[in-house]
Order: sequence, then structure tokens, then C-alpha cells
Amino acid sequence: MAEGDVLRQLDESTRDAHRLQLETLRSILEANAGTAYLRRHLSGYLPDALDANTFRRLVPLSSYDDYADFIARIADGVEPPTALSFDPLLCFFYSSGTSNLRPKLIPFFDSSHAKSASNLAHQASSTLLRRLFPPRQTVNKILWFLYTGNVTETKGGFKVMAASAYPFHRKGPNPLLPMIASPPEVVLGSDNHQQMYCHLLCGLSKSASMDGIRAPYAAGLVRAIRLLKSKWKQLCNDIESGLVNPEITDAAMRDAVQELLGGPQPQIAKRIREACGKSNWGGILSELWPEVRYVACVTTGSMEQYYPILKYYAGDVPLLCGDYFASECPVGINMDRMRSPEETSFVIIPNAAYFEFIPFEMGASSEAKESVDICGVEVGKMYEVVATTYRGLYRYRLGDVVKVVGFYNSSPQVQFITRSPKEASEIFTERELMSAMENFQLMLREGHRGEVVEFAGFFESGSGLKHVIIFVEASKDCMFLQRENLEESIAYLRGCCSSIEGCLGSVYRVKRSDGDLGPLQIAIVKPGSFDGLAKLAMENGAPANQYKPPKVIRNRGLVDLLKASVVVGASLEGN
Repeated sequence: MAEGDVLRQLDESTRDAHRLQLETLRSILEANAGTAYLRRHLSGYLPDALDANTFRRLVPLSSYDDYADFIARIADGVEPPTALSFDPLLCFFYSSGTSNLRPKLIPFFDSSHAKSASNLAHQASSTLLRRLFPPRQTVNKILWFLYTGNVTETKGGFKVMAASAYPFHRKGPNPLLPMIASPPEVVLGSDNHQQMYCHLLCGLSKSASMDGIRAPYAAGLVRAIRLLKSKWKQLCNDIESGLVNPEITDAAMRDAVQELLGGPQPQIAKRIREACGKSNWGGILSELWPEVRYVACVTTGSMEQYYPILKYYAGDVPLLCGDYFASECPVGINMDRMRSPEETSFVIIPNAAYFEFIPFEMGASSEAKESVDICGVEVGKMYEVVATTYRGLYRYRLGDVVKVVGFYNSSPQVQFITRSPKEASEIFTERELMSAMENFQLMLREGHRGEVVEFAGFFESGSGLKHVIIFVEASKDCMFLQRENLEESIAYLRGCCSSIEGCLGSVYRVKRSDGDLGPLQIAIVKPGSFDGLAKLAMENGAPANQYKPPKVIRNRGLVDLLKASVVVGASLEGN
């Protein structure tokens, strides 16, 4: 489809968004009203007799737990996929959530309607990028940190993979491959550390051909830059000699990269050494890749914390935000990718799924609130997003809270605010924790005491008085990591606790004042501790491509791992 046609079709789909939403729901029900899941709620109703209000009255809101048994039995081959959809089941995708050890399995059905909507969304995304940066003939490669991860198989014979891995495993040509700087063997490798190193090696050795730098999430790009900071001398040696370092043990990956290097390149190695040898890495990306016109990754939501450091490394190179594509379905298109995360908004795609919106207030329960459809939302208000998809999920709570900031034609334009609480008992949100850590970062900078590298919060509800623990990984030069400053560190952290507590939201403050919560605990962990969480998550199936460092931890195993890495800690009242 021509670029103009793609954007015209997207524009037309938003002109009568409510009508298109009703048609989308009707298509879903015509195809899948007879599934085992929906029959429990719609028994006696024919699809033609189901309007949106009846559907919402009869079918309850759902979460992953409502599908877990169905999905497990389908994956094991015990139950047919028709329990959720009559379309053929192609595979399962891993979800991107990482607050627990194991990712969820999302069924991927071969729905022609879903395929059409998804294609339009992805084509529109590509077209908007090309309009900002028209293709060039020779500078046409992307340093793209893509990892397909391990592809496993269920007992029932269905493949399980990251959603981003699917184009690399389906039949037919892959349009991404000609664009990526690295050979396919790097993308398809099984060791994330080796893959990341090889992506950097390929991108540096062919720096004159790089038009852009991309990663699915900002966190992944920051991890790649940290690896560059620790390995740039070794990367230069590889480029200078034309030989891949022996630590790359994946034979297929090593051989492919060796061929791409094409022999010694001492001049390129010299230029990289000069750039990376400077103490100030501000604008380093444009120094290493002078032809790069943009850096693109998701920087909204929990990824917003990485935006300042990426801006620092990018210098004058624009940092673009991606689209709002969930594991379950595409949700929104970013029509203006040059905006900063706090200004980024997404236009809801009316034919991607049937969307509902539950009114949301920080600290208030949304259990008793009725959802509204796409024409019932109000500008300035926040909502939790609910989706009924073509692929077997019905009135499914995506767990995302958005704020309506306007309309594009008749389709809502939303900003991503935070992840919604998983349970009513949760006492702070991801957004509130991020706000608290922004405050802590400011205090550290004012005292020249270091930088916050990563953090996560946990509600300790076990024995003793309930309290919140915030685990913080700080920069290696931070005073908290110096043994001789232990007493000073504890005193300083204790002084910070009150200010941090003030950012944790109204529910937290009320419970503290009522005596239901003990004092906040801040725990500084060893450098690299959160990399350990990433490694553990990937060992348990989380795809490297979609890994997002958890902000609100709900798994005791992850907490125990971080507790074992604590070097100093303090609370408002005592150690």
C-alpha cells in the first residue's frame, strides 16, 4: 500500500470511531461467540442479537487469571484452541511484564481482521517515521537491538516466542532483515550478552552506513550503552584486528559477524578509541555514528526514567518515542514522535480491538465503576484500558492507565500514565514510585553523592509490621558503596526517607498516619544487581527484546535476590 494510502486509511478509521468500534465488536462476536469462554456468559444469545450494551452487561471484566487454565490446557494439548477462538492458533507470545518471574502466555490466533488492523498500524508507524526521515540510498542501515530469544514448544506442539521474534520464524521474506546492521545469526542467537556485543560490533564497524539506532524499550538501549562503556576497548581491538573476540562462543553468530567485519579496520578503531576515551560521554552516539538521524524506542510509562540519560548520550540526535502496541493487540499510534515522553500521546486505533475505559483515580478502587466506550471518555480524565480482541481475550483489562488529552478526529488521544494496581491491597503505583525516585535523584545530585541507576519497590506484608522497601542501585562512584562512609550513608538515607514517603501517594500516606504501615526502608544494592534480575527473568522465559526492569515487585524470589545484594540500608526510624 502506498504511504499516502496508509495514512489516509488510518485517518478515515478515526473519523467515525464509534461506528467502527461497534463494527469491530460485531465482527469479533460473529466469529467467536460460540467459544467455550463466551458460551458461559452468552448462552441463549445469537451474535446478531448482541449489541455493545448487552455484551458489556453479560460478559464480566477479565484479567489473565480468568484465562490461565484455558491457556494452560490449550498449550498442553488437553483442550482445543476453539475454547477461546475459532481461528487457527499459530503460536503463543510471551507478555512483556516482569514483576513476576515467569511471563504470561498470550495466544496468537490467525485472525484476518486482526492481521489487517495490525498491518495498518505497523505500516502507519513506518510511514510516519519515513516522512520525518526520508530513506537514503547508501546510509540505510539501522543499529537495531533485536533479540528473538529462545523459541520453545509446549506439550501440545505450539511454539512460544516473543512477539517481535515472530517475523523471523514465519514463512516468507522478512522485511526487517535488509534494514538491520547485524546479520540474522545475531538476532537469532540464544545468549543476550553475546548478541548485544555483536550488535555493537556490527554497528561500529559499519558506522558510516547507520541511519538510525533502535530498540523496543529505552531500558534495553541503556543496557546496550552500559555494555559499550565497559567493552569499548575490546570492541576496538576486534575492529582493528578484524577478528571477533573468543568470548563470543556462539559459532554461527561469530562466523557471521567475522564475515561482516571483512578484515582489519584500524582507522575506524582509532576513531572509536578517541571518542570513547573522553571522560564526558555527552553526545557519544553522534560521535560514534555521525550519519545517524534518530534514536527510537519506547520512552513512556516506566521507560520514562531512562529518557534523560538517553538524551545525554544522544546529544543533538532526536530521541523518538514509539507507538502503544501491547502484547495483546495494537492500541494507539504516536502521530508526533518528536515529542518528549510527558508530551507524547497516542491515537486509539478503532479497528484494532473493541476498547472500553474504566474511570480511574489514584488511590481509589475501580472495582465498582462502570466502563465507558470510546465515545464516553472525557478530556482530562484517567481510565484503565479494557480490550476485547480478535484473538481470544474478552473485556480484558490490559493493566494500563491512560489520560485522555484530546481527540484525533473522533478517536481519543491518550497519554500513558502508569500501570494499574494488580490488587486492591496495593498501596502505591508505579508512577508514584517513579516520582519518589525522581525526588531521591534530585537529592543525590544536589549533594554530589551519585546517580540512581535502577530501582524497584516491594510491599513487605509478611511477619511483623507491614512496610515498603525500595531497592536502589546507584552509580559505582556513589558514597553509599564506600565502606568508610557507612555511618554517614545510613544517616543520609534516613534523612531522605521522609521526603521520599511524601511522594508515594495518598493511600500510602493514610496508612502510615493510621499506623497500618511501618517506616519506609531504603536499601542500596550492589552494582549489577538489577542485571541479575534481568538474567533470572530471561532464564525463566522472559524475552530479552521485551524485558522491562520491574518497578513494583510482586515475587518473593526477586526480593530475596535483591536482599542478598544489599550493601547499606536505612529507614525513617532506626536501621
